[in-house]
Amino acid sequence: MNILLVYPEHPVTFWSFKHALKFVNKKSNLPPLGILTVASMLPKEWNLKLVDMNVASLKDKDLSWADFVFISAMNIQKESTRKVVDRCKALGVKTVGGGPLFTTDFDSFDDVDHLLLYEGEVTIPQFLEDLENDTLKHRYDFAEYPCLTRTPAPKWELLNLRKYALLSLQYSRGCPFHCEFCNVVSLFGHKPRTKTVPQMINELDAIYNMGWRESVFFVDDNFIGNKQKLKEEMLPALIAWQHEKKHPFTFFTEASINIADDEDLMDLMAGAGFDCVFVGIETVDEDSLAECGKVQNTKRDLVENVKRIQRHGMQVQGGFILGFDSDKPSVFENMTAFIQNSGIVTAMVGMLNAPTGTKLFDRMKREGRLLKEFIGTNTGVNFVTKMDIDELVAGYHNVVRSIYAPKNYYVRIKTFLENYSSKAQSSSKLSFASIRALFRACFHLGIVSKGRREYWELLKWARAKGKAEFAMAVKFSIYGYHFRKCLDGLSTK
Repeated sequence: MNILLVYPEHPVTFWSFKHALKFVNKKSNLPPLGILTVASMLPKEWNLKLVDMNVASLKDKDLSWADFVFISAMNIQKESTRKVVDRCKALGVKTVGGGPLFTTDFDSFDDVDHLLLYEGEVTIPQFLEDLENDTLKHRYDFAEYPCLTRTPAPKWELLNLRKYALLSLQYSRGCPFHCEFCNVVSLFGHKPRTKTVPQMINELDAIYNMGWRESVFFVDDNFIGNKQKLKEEMLPALIAWQHEKKHPFTFFTEASINIADDEDLMDLMAGAGFDCVFVGIETVDEDSLAECGKVQNTKRDLVENVKRIQRHGMQVQGGFILGFDSDKPSVFENMTAFIQNSGIVTAMVGMLNAPTGTKLFDRMKREGRLLKEFIGTNTGVNFVTKMDIDELVAGYHNVVRSIYAPKNYYVRIKTFLENYSSKAQSSSKLSFASIRALFRACFHLGIVSKGRREYWELLKWARAKGKAEFAMAVKFSIYGYHFRKCLDGLSTK
């Protein structure tokens, strides 16, 4: 069999870092981990090709070569996915769809020949057995949440690693919390499932042996979902592996704010090489937190929690949401102040949406407030809001334009670096790519763009702080350039 694996194109968003990637000559931030893992589940004698449309074009000759085109996508990739499916149909090529987009929006892709919903560890074996028996079904639905102890390592050899800024691994699926707006639990369950330590060491060895020496993103929706297992097994093994290999990687992941309650956990993570964690702050309004069931964020000093994580050597990237029913007009000013005071440099602010499979979607449907389907963006809403929509949109625009205005943004970098205590032991050396990125940043940010004076003041200040602080200041400045470019095309559709 000839199998073409296709990962559709992401639009340019805050999360894509598309404008920042140009500084380091990369095409995409992250590789398509899901479809690389699926590739390892297919028969070894099959011929496999991968086209990640974020780093390469998809040609008709690629499609015509294939017996099946396997497509994996998230909701944000829906438009590109639709085009891929239509091209396959026009050429008469059989399609197989999987991943969050097809799982939550299968009705929109009923023309895909075979839909493999939920997790591949369950559906791929069923598909292969039916293919062997010539009894293929149109749709393979949820049967159970699989154990991850037999999940194979991703088929990294299908990638051109040089095209990517980060590589990614997955340790666990599922989350112990159940926030109203989040579909993680409906996709992956309430009880976190993990891989074994030998599995993870094998995956780390694989990318190490391929020559990778940059950052690695653990894509878990909540890396600390099973804290006991993490502290007793995974993190000690990571620390030992990093020491043996002389600290080739730094790690980045996602975690809930209660990470700040556990000093030992933070010390272990920092010791293992984690220097960044994304945390869903969502809002600083207690009523809105209670409304969405974000119980882990309530009744705590969120600014102090963020700073505590930073002092343990981990940058905090924050997710923020506007548009809760409980939001008051003061929410915009309060959120802006919180982001500035906490030193969260990368603050991802979006508007509330109700994805299929969430408790929020069910509530909006019951209340007759749904307007349209969720398409993965968060610069608009898909339901009738309690706050006047014009007021909400204007307030959202004010927040994002304020926090990414050069003056405020560069001040926030200083706030972070003054509180941050680096624990990194990475062995990575200054590269030609880093030097080139610095010169490009100096040109675009220090000569061409607005905020030139603030940029040079930041670099002068950071250089006096130290080499590590200077490098982080340059990196954050490049991120800021990307965010401001995204604001130029901000849409509320």
